[in-house]
Amino acid sequence: MQFQNITIIGAGYVGTSLAALLGQKLNITLVDIDNEKIKQIKLNRSPIQDSLIQEYLDLGKTSFKGTPDLANLYGKTDLYILALPTDYDPDKNYFETSILENISRKIVDNDFDVPILIKSTVPVGFTDELKENLSSNNIIFSPEFLREGDALQDNLNPSRIVIGENSNMGKSIGELLTSFTSNHPKCFYMTAKEAESVKLFSNAYLALRVSYFNELDSYAMKFGLNTKNVIKAVSADPRIGDGYNNPSFGYGGYCLPKDSKQLLANYSSIPQNIISAIVDANASRKDAIVKDIMRQEPGCIGIYRLIMKVSSDNMRMSSIQGVMKRLKAKGLKIIIFEPLI
Repeated sequence: MQFQNITIIGAGYVGTSLAALLGQKLNITLVDIDNEKIKQIKLNRSPIQDSLIQEYLDLGKTSFKGTPDLANLYGKTDLYILALPTDYDPDKNYFETSILENISRKIVDNDFDVPILIKSTVPVGFTDELKENLSSNNIIFSPEFLREGDALQDNLNPSRIVIGENSNMGKSIGELLTSFTSNHPKCFYMTAKEAESVKLFSNAYLALRVSYFNELDSYAMKFGLNTKNVIKAVSADPRIGDGYNNPSFGYGGYCLPKDSKQLLANYSSIPQNIISAIVDANASRKDAIVKDIMRQEPGCIGIYRLIMKVSSDNMRMSSIQGVMKRLKAKGLKIIIFEPLI
């Protein structure tokens, strides 16, 4: 199966980094309803903050078009890639997947034979259910494992590629993604449910790592220990390593909080202790931070940046916001420095 004209829907960090990756050799159109993002694309500017994407655009290593109109691409596309947001709905204990369902239905209604690759994070079982509801076997799920701000770098050198389809079409997509990598990653072919599980368990484990070292830091603050000294010595064990060991206000960003909660919801009838502890630990960490701040009896709190991490422009789910809400509830004055506002 040959892919030459690819439509990517969603100009967030997943969709834009894929556009930059595949745009090195293929004809890529990035679709988004945000007119400001489309304007930036037309000016040869990256619509997200990622220095490598902008470097590739400036040097002419990649190119892609932008449009808000999906309908114009029907009949002109060999592969649709959906990189749309799936926020977690706490009332439903479920990802909000309606935008994925609506876009998929439009594509199937207008381009029935064209495969759809879902890169959005979804609940376990979503892809099979969507295929059944739309009477289509051309829908494939493949999780992404990207860092905001370094998404193109991670696409060029992925830790692995996971395809939730063990068929000729699935292998064609796996070969497509692998052909653009620099490090020859292992490609795993499995069922859609298994691939959906890989994504949730991977992010839950990263959240676990963050929570573990945050609680180590809370302990160190309580007893006057040098956190860095303790972490360096603990992480020197190669079985532990030094990834995700930098204490913070809690795990934040777009993926870890919602993916951990979705995984916990999937455990509704399964005995577990660790998954719920990962979710609860994020709130406990913020409580510990605020308690330590209040011991100093401040009159005014200065907040430096609202972004979730360095080299990111995402403020929606930054962990500092949970700390701010707790401080505000105690009547403290808060001053914020954030150039992106």
